[in-house]
Amino acid sequence: MPERDCISWNSVISGYASRDLPEKAIDTFKLMLREGCAVLSRVTFSTMLVLASAVASATLGVQVHCLVTKHGLGSHVFVGSPLVDMYSKAGFLAQALLAFNEVDEKNVVLHNTMLMGFLRCGMIEESKRLFAGMRVKDSISWTTMVTGLSQNGCELEALCLVNKMRYASINMDQYTFGSVLTACGALAALDQGKQTHAFIIRTHFDDNVFVGSALVDMYSKCRSIRLAESVFRGMKVKNLVTWTAMLVGYGQNDCSEEAVRTFLQLQRDNIKPDDFAMGSTISSCANIASLEEGTQLHCRSVVSGQISFMTVSNSLVTLYGKCGNVEDAHGLFDEMTEWDHVSWTALVAAYAQIGKAKETIVMFERMLTSGIKPDRVTFIAVLSACSRAAMVEKGHAYFNSMVNDYQIAPLAEHYTCMIDLLSRAGRLAEAEDFIKRMPFPPDAIGWATFLSSCRVHGNIKMAKWAADSLIELDPQNPASYVLLLNVHAANKNWDEVARIRKLMRVTGVKKEPGCSWIKYNNKVHVFSADDQSHPDSVKIYAELENLGLKMDKEGYSPDTSSVLHDVTEVEKRLMLSHHSEKLAIAFALIYMPKELPIRVFKNLRVCVDCHNATKLISRITGRDILVRDAVRFHKFSNGLCSCGDFW
Repeated sequence: MPERDCISWNSVISGYASRDLPEKAIDTFKLMLREGCAVLSRVTFSTMLVLASAVASATLGVQVHCLVTKHGLGSHVFVGSPLVDMYSKAGFLAQALLAFNEVDEKNVVLHNTMLMGFLRCGMIEESKRLFAGMRVKDSISWTTMVTGLSQNGCELEALCLVNKMRYASINMDQYTFGSVLTACGALAALDQGKQTHAFIIRTHFDDNVFVGSALVDMYSKCRSIRLAESVFRGMKVKNLVTWTAMLVGYGQNDCSEEAVRTFLQLQRDNIKPDDFAMGSTISSCANIASLEEGTQLHCRSVVSGQISFMTVSNSLVTLYGKCGNVEDAHGLFDEMTEWDHVSWTALVAAYAQIGKAKETIVMFERMLTSGIKPDRVTFIAVLSACSRAAMVEKGHAYFNSMVNDYQIAPLAEHYTCMIDLLSRAGRLAEAEDFIKRMPFPPDAIGWATFLSSCRVHGNIKMAKWAADSLIELDPQNPASYVLLLNVHAANKNWDEVARIRKLMRVTGVKKEPGCSWIKYNNKVHVFSADDQSHPDSVKIYAELENLGLKMDKEGYSPDTSSVLHDVTEVEKRLMLSHHSEKLAIAFALIYMPKELPIRVFKNLRVCVDCHNATKLISRITGRDILVRDAVRFHKFSNGLCSCGDFW
């Protein structure tokens, strides 16, 4: 062009900006200045300030502001709004406020921009004052306040403001509904969420994918997973956010198998998962200790490059830890280029769960040395490791450090770990004193933990106190009855055993039947004691009998202390010989390749006899056997267990 005026330059700058080419737009602006364009308009400055915000360049924004001041355009609202937005996004609220006050005629757009700035920086009171002083408010003003309050932890105030918005007949859009539903989810306000859902249907926003995704998330956080599922299935259009909300919802509500199935369906619908969806699905595999599916996702994350995301790597460390593969968990941890407290906690918990207390503490100390601050979950892992290794003084020191050095208020889980630490080590009197000094009574798990230790150490008096407390707290919990029954059976108080059994029948309390399962060839094989329902029962019992002969030659003597019936010793031995985990191990010995470790899962704590027998089987067969019971992993190898016979 032979001649270029301000409009020409603005057209080129705006064109580059609209095409998402900020560098070229900035270069054009610099060229415009070098060529000495005499007139820089409000459009020029507005466009450049928007660009400065887009590329997060506070330096560029300040330079443009200097030119704005030089040309005397700071008082124009068209320039003032992007200037306030640029400073607030950069975190310079003082400068944003100065730019706001400089504008002569402030309109609702400028007020909304300043509101966003305050809320973005967590300045709640300032935003409230500004909102209250606005003479004109549009739906964006209201939605901005609702969203800001919700994002800053003021969910209840956000819901109150929504009610005022409705009474003022202000139209709500998808962003308003999204913020309201987020607040309902954070507060677990199911009734308010249902009312909002009904209003969404009346205003015909139920087909909006943004609102639908928020509804799935809200119902999931309110522990109403079936309602979330219903909304999800009824949505005509789903995007990645929708699928991820459903995946995370299943995980939050202990529906890990459904989460994995949803991920498979997501793939069938040709939707590419992001790192958050991938990490969530791997976490669901970890929750059900599904190593096969988790390993496949590990391979997929390597191929897609998503393993470089910390969310995915952390989930994989957790997966291998929860599956008892602590070596793989540690190897993956070492391959990571950066770590946060979740990474360290996952590895610390992996060692704690497998029973390696010394390694747990070494990793925890390395975590502290690296400058990473532990959280509540980290301390639960460390305290549980100390309790399983009878490291009472060390556990006390970490508990005190948690409270005094890190100002972390203990939760019920931390107190349960301390109860376990003392009572498992036989220091029942100290455990009793600790319970009495707690700021609140133990929960059901805490009482069951103490009662279990009373059973192990044969203290009937304390066992009765713990059982009575547990029954009062949770009358339908079978653990109190069964553990107390164990104590009396071990002391041959058969009259008391009969009385407790009768009480269980009268109150309708049923002991959870023990079962074990093993995954082979993409199928889960489930066994219960004396189970003969499996198609290969004949082979399994033959393998068990053969094992029994070999074990007898090695000097195996069954421990009948866990048999809770007044029967002969021969009958007790027969009852023990066909426990569910023994059947599962026999099945694995028949079908699983010798190169692979045997992985057995059990819904109850492994009994003493099965523990002793599995140690011996691992030595006789030369196989590594991992048993995941209701409490922890036991890794049996060459006649030894990772728990050190202390569980």
